[in-house]
Amino acid sequence: MPSPFPGMDPYLESHWGDIHHRLINYACDAVQPHLPGELYARMEERVYVESPQELMARYPDVRVVEGEPAGGVAVLATETTVATAEPYVLEILAEPVTEGFIEIREPGRDDRVITVIEVLSPANKEAGEGRRQYRRKQRKLQRGRVNLVEIDLLRAGRWTVLAPRDWLPNRFHPPYRISVFRSWRPLSLEFYHAPLRERLPAIRVPLRHGDPDVALDIQALIDRSYQFGRYERTNYSENPEPALTGDDAVWAEALLREKGLRQ
Repeated sequence: MPSPFPGMDPYLESHWGDIHHRLINYACDAVQPHLPGELYARMEERVYVESPQELMARYPDVRVVEGEPAGGVAVLATETTVATAEPYVLEILAEPVTEGFIEIREPGRDDRVITVIEVLSPANKEAGEGRRQYRRKQRKLQRGRVNLVEIDLLRAGRWTVLAPRDWLPNRFHPPYRISVFRSWRPLSLEFYHAPLRERLPAIRVPLRHGDPDVALDIQALIDRSYQFGRYERTNYSENPEPALTGDDAVWAEALLREKGLRQ
């Protein structure tokens, strides 16, 4: 059964760990056959460790365990000796965060990076090491004249794509957004309208100057992720996380009732 939503399914946002991996995998497979013969696409990863406070604020399942009581302690001798209490040690298991992305490269001595395709994660959009690293990467790619395609299908968090929000008319402030930077046009950016109530767009992925663009159908990637992730089992009787608001909430309620997924 396909998703009841015509475009991005907001219920997928709470399963972003799975969806993010699928989108990167399927997008790489989608562009690979259409690249010029000497170019190739690879899935890459960046790894970083955020502070325990950042992880706990973002991921409710970060584990906090009770450790063994602390060992002996040296006490400075005074006229009156005060017994010290034994604290319990809380060990926050902050495992490294791994995020995938796609690089399109040209073979040669250094296998030059031509284009980077990013699917934004929650860590890229909230204060913390993930956002700091992502912002540094944006600047590095711009300075290095590397094409950057940014796909943001998360409603929560800060505006992070290169296309500045303030430069866009209000009708281009949808909950989802796609931005494209072309290396040979450093003073311009492309922005794709991606509202909740419509099909997600097929976008143009730039390669080298003079190469034809490669089409990437974002909706097809979401549809495939929904199908192979078996998200037809989603409970649509509850609100998504984060919840829809205003006219979007009213529209979604009517849509789900029409399709028999709500009473």
